[in-house]
Amino acid sequence: MFDVKNEIDLSAGHEGLIIGLFDKPEKFTGTLEKLDEQFEGQLRELVKAGDISAKFKNISKVHSFGKTGAKRIWFVGLGKEKEFSFERLSEALGKAYKALKASKLQECAVLLDSFTAEPVNGQEAAHAVSEAFALSTYQFHGYKQKSNEPEKKLGKVTVYSESPDKEEIHASLTVGLAFGKGTNSARSLVNIPGNLLTAKDMADYAQELASKYNFEVEILDKEEIEKLGMGAFLAVNQGSTEPPKMIVLKYQGKEQWQDVIGLVGKGITFDTGGYSIKTKAGIVGMKTDMGGAAAVLGAMEIIGELKPEQNVVAVIPSTDNMISGNAFKPDDVITSMSGKTIEVLNTDAEGRLVLADAVTYAKHHGAEYLVDVATLTGGVITALGLHTTGAMTNHETLYEQVLEASMEAGEPIWQLPLFEKDKERVRNSKVADLNNSPGSEGHAIVAGAFIGEFTEGTPWVHLDIAGTSTTSKEHDLGPAGATGVMTRTLALFVERFEPIEK
Repeated sequence: MFDVKNEIDLSAGHEGLIIGLFDKPEKFTGTLEKLDEQFEGQLRELVKAGDISAKFKNISKVHSFGKTGAKRIWFVGLGKEKEFSFERLSEALGKAYKALKASKLQECAVLLDSFTAEPVNGQEAAHAVSEAFALSTYQFHGYKQKSNEPEKKLGKVTVYSESPDKEEIHASLTVGLAFGKGTNSARSLVNIPGNLLTAKDMADYAQELASKYNFEVEILDKEEIEKLGMGAFLAVNQGSTEPPKMIVLKYQGKEQWQDVIGLVGKGITFDTGGYSIKTKAGIVGMKTDMGGAAAVLGAMEIIGELKPEQNVVAVIPSTDNMISGNAFKPDDVITSMSGKTIEVLNTDAEGRLVLADAVTYAKHHGAEYLVDVATLTGGVITALGLHTTGAMTNHETLYEQVLEASMEAGEPIWQLPLFEKDKERVRNSKVADLNNSPGSEGHAIVAGAFIGEFTEGTPWVHLDIAGTSTTSKEHDLGPAGATGVMTRTLALFVERFEPIEK
């Protein structure tokens, strides 16, 4: 898909050539100057006339008229160098790839060196080139009848760079593509409707990942879940005709099974809210309530591709939350795997219940650090909107590592407070150790506090992606629908993880 060449051949026959352009007084230097000479100075004139703009994310298409090998040149505005960043580069590239896709190109070339400036070096630019390619050209085809017209896809990209480190550039392209593909896999899982992605289907998908990447896999069925006493998980499944699955994937990148990172993803394949039923409007879109599980599976795909020297156990509790004569009810008291009893006050607060047993089971498999990801609460949307993931922690050093990964991935998170009074609220039950929904005030916070009760001192970060897992609008790095958020953050966190002194 990506080919790296050191010698820049402007006479090569490409359908399109992508060139970055910074907003600075002398825009045409080096290869750009040579290109302008082939155009007899007309490119500079187009810049002066405003037909080619270096304004951030402005895409200017120029026909070559045979003056160079590429049929068309797309100039990508990068804005001012002092404002340049990896995230801005990715967005600009994404918009360019979308323009090429709309023009039905099947092949193009990228002038990599035109996309580098402090603080983005050639290897980081190469990562952005391939990652943005995968993300921006992603499409979920859905289930409409397909036309007989053959689909044209942008499938081949030649990357030109004068850097002597050709192998490192190619390695960065490989890494970026893995990150993009893993995120797209998570997007596709979230976009699949609940009747076509049951707990069994998710378990089968995990089994395929395990086979492809040689992960150790464990899929617990209902009988095994019952034997282990996962009463919180089982309660959520009670109303369903689809049996639950506790999905475990293990990746061992170190000689010894130590410093194990536990990634826990909420896998509710459809959420009616149970007897605390959602509204007619609120229930639409609840196929996406397994966005946390999708992010974990997407991250495991990236981990399988890149093979970092880390140990990871991924745990996904998967079921739907339905209504029937057998469904659990408000006022029920259930017993979790940890032995803690829980008074159910809201059956629509089911995510924290399945995560409670999953966190306990991750620790059973040796997890010494925990990160859970979940489309958990509408409260986080009220607090932080649709662009920021809410985070909570019991360990600031671990949180800093997750935060750094999220910043590098361009997936912003914001830490919510977790005080003793928040913990006291979830411990406030007259009949059980905990209650699962102490009220709407600080909803996102008490939901996280509830999960924290089951970490029992293990360093832990909670990520609430209810607002960020989907988007209603097309954007530079993807279409409307699932975003695959936190897939890249989790993979980067694992890759860069430094064990914490206990």
